[in-house]
Amino acid sequence: MTTGATVQIADSIFQHFADYRLSFQGLTAGARERFEQARWSDIQQVSAARIDLYQDSVKATVAALEAQLADEIHRPETWQAARAEYLRLISSLTDLELAETFFNSVYCSLSRYLQLDNKHMFVRSLLEGREIHSGDQIYRTYHVRAGGLVAMLRRLLDDYRFNIPWENKRRDLRNLARYICSNQRAAYASGMTSVDVIKSVFYRNKAAYLVGRVHVAGQALPFVLPVLNNGNGAAYIDTAISEENEVSIIFSFTRSYFMVDVNVPSEFIRFLHSLIPAKSRAELYSSIGFYKQGKAEFYRDFIDHLAGSEDLFEIAPGIKGMVMTVFTLPSYPIVFKIIKDRFSSSKNVTRQIVVERYHLVKRHDRVGRMADTQEFRNFSFPRKRFSQALIDELQSVAASSVQVTEDEVRISHLWTERRMTPLNLYIDQALLHQDQYQLFHAINEYGKAIKQLAAANIFAGDMLFKNFGVTRHGRVVFYDYDEISYLTECNFRRIPEPLYPEQELSGEPWYSVGINDVFPEEFSILTACDRRVRKLFNELHGDLLDVSFWKEMQKQVEAGEIIDVFPYRKIRRFSRVCSK
Repeated sequence: MTTGATVQIADSIFQHFADYRLSFQGLTAGARERFEQARWSDIQQVSAARIDLYQDSVKATVAALEAQLADEIHRPETWQAARAEYLRLISSLTDLELAETFFNSVYCSLSRYLQLDNKHMFVRSLLEGREIHSGDQIYRTYHVRAGGLVAMLRRLLDDYRFNIPWENKRRDLRNLARYICSNQRAAYASGMTSVDVIKSVFYRNKAAYLVGRVHVAGQALPFVLPVLNNGNGAAYIDTAISEENEVSIIFSFTRSYFMVDVNVPSEFIRFLHSLIPAKSRAELYSSIGFYKQGKAEFYRDFIDHLAGSEDLFEIAPGIKGMVMTVFTLPSYPIVFKIIKDRFSSSKNVTRQIVVERYHLVKRHDRVGRMADTQEFRNFSFPRKRFSQALIDELQSVAASSVQVTEDEVRISHLWTERRMTPLNLYIDQALLHQDQYQLFHAINEYGKAIKQLAAANIFAGDMLFKNFGVTRHGRVVFYDYDEISYLTECNFRRIPEPLYPEQELSGEPWYSVGINDVFPEEFSILTACDRRVRKLFNELHGDLLDVSFWKEMQKQVEAGEIIDVFPYRKIRRFSRVCSK
């Protein structure tokens, strides 16, 4: 039965959602201008503000309802009726799924997660089994026959021109034509019929991306054209990416979210999923800025996976953490991380500090080297999928977060993260099988990850191999955040010479150590596990042991320099030399 209270709840949530979407679109709409004007610092600030926007909007909605309705909002029957009324309001929206998720966020904040079912919230989306389409195509289609390949490419660049000129349009056309003829010769020869390009440009950090697909021989092949600003008021095509795995990396969970104009999110996701089907809908929603929708999609996919599988949860492979306990389901590519009740004595952090550092990573530029996470409260698992040994382990290290009943295991606070191969295990396998290429790749990637994080003003802190993972694409990614800090907060020092030999032999340092002091010379212990590892590290990244490297990085960050860390290899980049 609809009452004044239920109508008020539905109307208030609907209005706050509309305000949120308007603000979200406003922040996103400025991306083009920021790119054209090379306002790189502004881009990072707006990206963080847009992430904060969702939770700020939910908090404002909760505060308004609490002030207006007091105890009425805590009655389950009120929310059943409010859901029905809200459904009436959102049924014609083109971003229906986002509206559902916003309602869920408000409901969970106010109901204290007591009744998580489809009567009170949208556990299942109304979009399941149906599609929403915009009134217009979200992409432009170009036909090759009309004038040939170069003419088609010229029309494409004309349609996607910016308010700054192309640096050298003729050169870019030549580079693109050569790329297609050399890298997609078979496809081109088979009869490339048309090209679809999403109308909205994807902006992230210092690049803009044109995203589309090529139709050839009954197939749709993905491609991405990264566009850069040369810093002097002109744009150029930096490369073309057409391998599915390389396109997938551009949409990686280790990257910041894109700024892209999206009116019909589900239609957008369908197009992107046709390009990179290995990416889940959850990852794709997150990649275009709807990270809460990504969280909702993950949860739905996860409960569907549980219904269709039988394996048991287990402690994740690798060395057990000193701050987090981590478990996983072998058949599902995600790990679940819980803060322990007690930390190792070597860890000078609190639970609140750990939470804050995970939030920092969420808002920061991850430069392809830090894994995105999703935070959950009161996450429920079926008890039958947990062995008694796993339950005993969880309760022994995180009893305050784990509640076990006959039917469920409920965890009050956890994070989900993409499962990776721990770097220490990856290196051990390389050593065991004497795989020189794998070992070289691992150590090189490890050093590059540390350097790129430093250039983004992140000092990893605990840089042991066990705190890094290797993705399915072979990239080394940092995923243990309890000791990270801003690089600019660190005081990098050289270890002073001992005054006499006994000091050097002492088990305690003979010099004072401040709370933010870091001694790069000590990083040599990271590679002490094996002489082959140590030799490679010293050859490839020995500068990480030198305090001058870190001080120079601090100077660059403090000067406001934003480094170029693009999601493709340097070898892929086109030449900018102009031929006569």
